[in-house]
Amino acid sequence: MVLSISGVLLFGVIVFLFFRKDNLKLSHAIVCALFGFYLAGSAIAPGIQAGGATLADLIGELTF
Repeated sequence: MVLSISGVLLFGVIVFLFFRKDNLKLSHAIVCALFGFYLAGSAIAPGIQAGGATLADLIGELTF
């Protein structure tokens, strides 16, 4: 659950920055949100979640 909330916040900030700086139109943001909503209900959603979790684990293991 924490990863999901973090992902939502991260992508929300990215969309906000695109909206403010790169002239992302509101209609484009709505289409992206609807695409994500419907993608989450598809058969590929568990694979996307697993890939995101693997990527988060990989990033979490990096040391500086």
